[in-house]
Amino acid sequence: MTEQTDWLPRDVDEEVPSAARIYDYLLGGAHNFAADRRLGEKFLAALPSARHVARLNRAFLRRAVLTLEDAGVRQFIDIGSGIPTVGNVHEIARDVDENSRVVYADNEPVAVAHSELLLRDDPNATMLQADLLDPEGIFGHPRTTNLLDLSRPIGLLMVGVLHFAAPENDPVDVMRRYREALPSGSYLALSHFTADIRPEDMLGVVEVMRQSADPIHPRSHAEITELFDGFELLDPGVVGTALWRPDDDGLHAETPGSAQIYAGVGYKA
Repeated sequence: MTEQTDWLPRDVDEEVPSAARIYDYLLGGAHNFAADRRLGEKFLAALPSARHVARLNRAFLRRAVLTLEDAGVRQFIDIGSGIPTVGNVHEIARDVDENSRVVYADNEPVAVAHSELLLRDDPNATMLQADLLDPEGIFGHPRTTNLLDLSRPIGLLMVGVLHFAAPENDPVDVMRRYREALPSGSYLALSHFTADIRPEDMLGVVEVMRQSADPIHPRSHAEITELFDGFELLDPGVVGTALWRPDDDGLHAETPGSAQIYAGVGYKA
């Protein structure tokens, strides 16, 4: 990627690394800056399996979307969607039903700008610049209400994003507000960094991300499970990403501890 592009927001500070661009770098993407790559290398030094962790998380997203499509869901809200890469939600969903609709939301300007460029000619997908801590703003946004039928089931995707919510943000209450905004029959797919597995490695990751715009806050299995309060967990519950309904892509061959991320899907009755 060239360090300047026509679509790059002019107020972006390229010297301040962001989680979305570091994740893009770990996935092999091109929408990142030198500062993101430098911090990405520190991330890899702290957690050598980080690229595999990122791929496992992305594979969980794919399986979760297909599971919800199998359940009849045809509209999705993807919070913290990040920089577009291969296997976006609308691409996955439309392999099942070409009429599936998707609202993406992120607060990272590069992710938003590139997503808007990608989706500019797509009538069934849109992008919001929004904060994950503002469920009312996301659900009440005109782009959301114009595209989705909020009286019908929605697949809410919060994959690798809630660990950016600090304890003082009260993520359990944030999730309560999301649950109240969702109509009955909706689903929540969520994944989250944990320090339960290899805590020293995760401590190193936390220290690295303090140098970015997006510090992370790993949580325990019990704390992550609490985020599903009010939802009925689908089998196999909250597990390592590699173990959530693995398919034959080979990624699940690694031990669950290598993921460093727990994942689950819940249903709102």
